Amino acid sequence: MSQGSDYEQILGVRFYVGDSQAAVDMVSEEGGLVVVPAAPALKNLPVDHGYREALLGADFAITDSVMMVLLWNLIHRRSIPKFSGLKYLTMILKRPEMQEEGKSFWVMPTPKAAERNLNWLRSHGVAVGAQDTYLAPLYGPVISDEALLRQLEERKPQHIVLGIGGGTQERLGLYLKKNLSYRPAIHCIGAAIAFLSGDQVHIPMWVDALGMGWLLRTWSDPKRFLPRYWDARHLVPILLKYRDQLPVSS
Repeated sequence: MSQGSDYEQILGVRFYVGDSQAAVDMVSEEGGLVVVPAAPALKNLPVDHGYREALLGADFAITDSVMMVLLWNLIHRRSIPKFSGLKYLTMILKRPEMQEEGKSFWVMPTPKAAERNLNWLRSHGVAVGAQDTYLAPLYGPVISDEALLRQLEERKPQHIVLGIGGGTQERLGLYLKKNLSYRPAIHCIGAAIAFLSGDQVHIPMWVDALGMGWLLRTWSDPKRFLPRYWDARHLVPILLKYRDQLPVSS
């Protein structure tokens, strides 16, 4: 993949900060692992070794975290744009190959989420069948999934979209990158598809553009999301201390 000014190293992780369409076109055509780290997970870089390895093993990360982007722009001369997972996904879905059968493969967290997400995708022109989906099991600390590998090797989709929880999807993405016999585009988009399908609270694109999607999620389910986003405050001292350097592992 291309080098240079399109990338910024933040907390030791390679973030893409160039033109968003160029990023989508590049990974779609060349393949690779793209991660979308949120602040609640980024703060775990010093202690979650599997997550840490996955971010370092990705081809690039996108700047989804509002907190990270705002803080970075305050402490660094070179400002970076926000590039949300939701925007990234909508751009991937506009790719012409997404309308072709067998070109995309979706890993879903639950049967209910799969049903809603697939119905939405099909209604918006994405050609995806039952053979192009997989219900993720409950993965342990070390990920190994021979059944998923076999299904992917049979289908050989150009795009693999992982819509499971942050912290797990990145490790699964790295496992697939290391073990598949070919190089697809692997997108760790988490809940982004759920924001479109209604499986979680709907986030309009204008709200996402303002960086306020977290507020809608919190409003919709405060017991679930308020503690999560409050806990994300621990990213601030880590970013202030390490900036572009990988945090010391503990």
